[in-house]
Amino acid sequence: MENLIKRFVKYAKVHTTSNEDSETVPSTEIQKNLGKILVEDLKEIGLSDAYMDDKGYVYATLKANTDKKLKKIGFIAHMDTSPAASGENVNPQIHRNYDGGDIVVNKEKNIVLSPNEFSILSEKVGKTIITSDGTTLLGADDKAGITEIIEALKYIIENPQIEHSDIKVCFTPDEEVGRGADFFDVEGFNTDFAYTVDGGEIGELEYENFNASSVDIKIIGKSVHPGSAYNVMINAASVATEFNSMVPQNEVPEKTKGYEGFYMLTSISGEVDEAKLSYILRDFDLDGLNQRKAKIEEIAKILQQKYGEDRIIVEIKDSYYNMKEKIEPVMYIIDLAKKAMKDADIEPKIVPIRGGTDGARISYMGIPTPNLFTGGYNFHGYYEYAVAEEMEKAKEVIINIVKNNK
Repeated sequence: MENLIKRFVKYAKVHTTSNEDSETVPSTEIQKNLGKILVEDLKEIGLSDAYMDDKGYVYATLKANTDKKLKKIGFIAHMDTSPAASGENVNPQIHRNYDGGDIVVNKEKNIVLSPNEFSILSEKVGKTIITSDGTTLLGADDKAGITEIIEALKYIIENPQIEHSDIKVCFTPDEEVGRGADFFDVEGFNTDFAYTVDGGEIGELEYENFNASSVDIKIIGKSVHPGSAYNVMINAASVATEFNSMVPQNEVPEKTKGYEGFYMLTSISGEVDEAKLSYILRDFDLDGLNQRKAKIEEIAKILQQKYGEDRIIVEIKDSYYNMKEKIEPVMYIIDLAKKAMKDADIEPKIVPIRGGTDGARISYMGIPTPNLFTGGYNFHGYYEYAVAEEMEKAKEVIINIVKNNK
């Protein structure tokens, strides 16, 4: 486990924040810094063909060591961290033998991990908890997954009695900004199935995720002197708040759970003459997502009739779809993962992903790709943490999947 911790800390310290406003690939050049390190580390453990392409994707192959006709497996994780919180100058803190009380992550900023607020912490007594120093996120999403894949492959290489097919690895950029699969080389990866290692709580096994769309709205106002504004001024900023007030207020992330979908206002900005709103729409049912898109268009139409058709401009784009329909015909890959967990004394928890992974899009590209846990928690913020013992278990699950692929 100490080697796993050391490797994770090494990767966590590399700044890899992606940028949703960038038009480059990858969205930030700094992601390639980790890519270069991963190529060298993969070569060091024995994957001599490891390389990074010009888009920042890292690929490698562990060649089969048997003539048996085994299905080819892939493992995928992402290199970037969320732009929702700083990922620069990450300083991991290791809290050993957790006593069940509060963990003061940053006293000055009052960042405290408390079981009173995060109840699942009470289950981690005696474990090794890794946090940031409270000034950044940690980056367990998804550098924990990267670490677990590499450590698992290292173990398999060091134990050649484990018969295995070709095992492919890919570490992607830009997953956090929804572009992780944009340039994924499906043909080159060439596996029968794969797993993203990008989940959270120990035991999580996910093959359902949201259908997702993004919405960008531009509002063109009419700016005049406020003293003569009567029946003339159109305050774009005010129209933006009016638009948001018409979105169902009980169908937002903070008021939904489980299989409930939502509308989320991700940004709003504006002045009298122009305003912008951005939303993400999520629903496990495709018809439900389409209804949410229709609701946005309905609100826009009402406001267009009120203020002018050319003043409310709406752009809606689908982001990814629920992988469930691509996984259900090959449920043996879920059974394989469940057995791998049980062999590691872990009770599988089949839960829907209230989000998306690279695997959702890759499943629609032709490689069924469910998601495995990493042992990380509270992603995308300063309260993020990982449990080293659970990371070690995630590594064991990967090894067991390979062992049980008969």
